[in-house]
Amino acid sequence: MLVGLTAIYSATHGPAADVSAFEPQENFVKQLLWLGISVFGLLVALSLPIRFFQLAAFPVYVITTLLLVAALFVGREVNGAKSWIYFGSTGLQVSELAKVGTVMAVAQLVGIRRPKTMDIKFALMLVALILLPASLIVLQNDTGTALVFFGLIPVALFWSGIELNLLLIMVAPAFAGYLAIVSETWGFVFAAVFAAFVWWRTKDNRTAIVSGLLTGGVAAVTKFAITKVLSGYQVARILSFTNPGAEEFRQGVGFHQVNSMAAIGSGGFSGKGFLEGTQTQGGFVMEQSTDFIFSVIGEEFGFIGSIVILTLFAVLLIRLLVLGSNMKHPFGVMMAGGVTGIYLIHIFINIGMATSLLPVVGIPLPFISYGGSALLANTALFAVVLSLNLHRDEFSIYGY
Repeated sequence: MLVGLTAIYSATHGPAADVSAFEPQENFVKQLLWLGISVFGLLVALSLPIRFFQLAAFPVYVITTLLLVAALFVGREVNGAKSWIYFGSTGLQVSELAKVGTVMAVAQLVGIRRPKTMDIKFALMLVALILLPASLIVLQNDTGTALVFFGLIPVALFWSGIELNLLLIMVAPAFAGYLAIVSETWGFVFAAVFAAFVWWRTKDNRTAIVSGLLTGGVAAVTKFAITKVLSGYQVARILSFTNPGAEEFRQGVGFHQVNSMAAIGSGGFSGKGFLEGTQTQGGFVMEQSTDFIFSVIGEEFGFIGSIVILTLFAVLLIRLLVLGSNMKHPFGVMMAGGVTGIYLIHIFINIGMATSLLPVVGIPLPFISYGGSALLANTALFAVVLSLNLHRDEFSIYGY
């Protein structure tokens, strides 16, 4: 959070203040206020018993889902997404809050399931819990946040005990689709290699053929959609990350990524120094306190600063998994695994956007990007895991 405050200050103060609108200059103070609220909420959560979170899981899920529905009718559109509900002058991005309710509900479903049972009915129930809020978020035109929910599906299935081979078959088509965007050949080569890999693991010809057809089919559908179905602007949004500096992209959808990469690259090994980044202070990178906050760190603190951030995230994710394994109860394990998955998806996509490895979809960097709703939601997820671990001896009381 302190790193985030430093980067937000740099992106909205100093020379950058001369080229920023009034509202971005307030982001630092607002984020500082939200940090205080989030830390206070974390301390409160640490005092709550495990039973509270188990009983509250489904009600919180219902409430956050109803807020998603309400946003479709009374919500305010911000940056093209109708996912904000305002209470006076304070706005909440309800799609961020829905992450908390969804992870808690999934963890509770796994927690009340009989140990070591995994059938198609349970898997469908688990997937449905995630798809409902994800679908509502898609209707709000918040594709980036919806991707986080879709990415949570394989994470939840994995931690709930699904067979690894089946999980790989479910996840592989997504990789094939990504590779097909970059190169149609790569997508089909991946499908063939994956089918061979599945055969090597299972020695089952039918499973290997189905895996290859499914993965290759997604690659083919992706290519067909890009060439025949989607509009020119949509195609440009998808393809721009493959070469954002190309003539057809650099003045449009690739503009953000070109300047973000210029900022990160110019930072060199040790960076230009706090408030000394020319791209940052010149206001050349749009949405730099939110979606492209990593470019501030890369430019002003260089390779060293970037590696420090990635190391901190790695320690956080590993520590969360360790806490989950220490709890041993399925509710705690699933909660820790789900939170880790949410964070990892955000980190991967956000830094992927900033470095042009992925298309721009608008996802914040956890705890670092400006955004009160995101900071509150991420802290709430973190607080629940900490509280469950702190009171882990209580799990046995409720029978597992």
